[in-house]
Amino acid sequence: MNTEGILRHVDHTLLAPCATWEEVKKLCEEAVRYRTASVCIPPSYVAPVKRAFGDSLTICTVIGFPLGYHSTESKLAESRAALADGADELDMVVDLGAVKSGDFDAVTREIAALKKLAGGKIVKVIVETCYLTEDEKIALCRCVTEGGADYIKTSTGFGTGGATLADIALFREHIGDNVKMKASGGIRTAEDFEAYLAAGCDRIGTSSAVKALCPVEA
Repeated sequence: MNTEGILRHVDHTLLAPCATWEEVKKLCEEAVRYRTASVCIPPSYVAPVKRAFGDSLTICTVIGFPLGYHSTESKLAESRAALADGADELDMVVDLGAVKSGDFDAVTREIAALKKLAGGKIVKVIVETCYLTEDEKIALCRCVTEGGADYIKTSTGFGTGGATLADIALFREHIGDNVKMKASGGIRTAEDFEAYLAAGCDRIGTSSAVKALCPVEA
């Protein structure tokens, strides 16, 4: 796949806790220039980015980030605000406490509630694979599928580990036909991008794509 093709699958990401407006603005300018799939930015920047860039890019933001232990009501409130501010896509962290407690019905209900609220907007469910057993990963594939989410996503990038090709292979085996995959965390080189896309990912969340793929321009 050529550089343009790879960038079409990139969620150009800046979620650092101290990210400034100038840094977010630069990220968005790069996203427009290189036509990435989206920008993934903190919720507080969604409205300013929408005002500054309008419909020239797709805005993704995070919900229940990065730990996932917010109540469902909290996540729904965050989602309502983000959608009202102009977000097109929501990347939501699952309740890992519920996962570790084996309460997968609660996880599914929460996913379904967020997807119902989002309607036609894309919902990606971050399962934070670095904390999960294989059985938990398989169970979460069912939760994401039954909850009606659009994507299962490996990682926040803030945990103890990021995406692995082994996890993508496991997801591919157990997700439903309507669920796509997003890999994030530790994906930094052109070879990484190509490998994850070849493995079946539709999106890659990274802050490194422009630097890795367009070093002269960047």
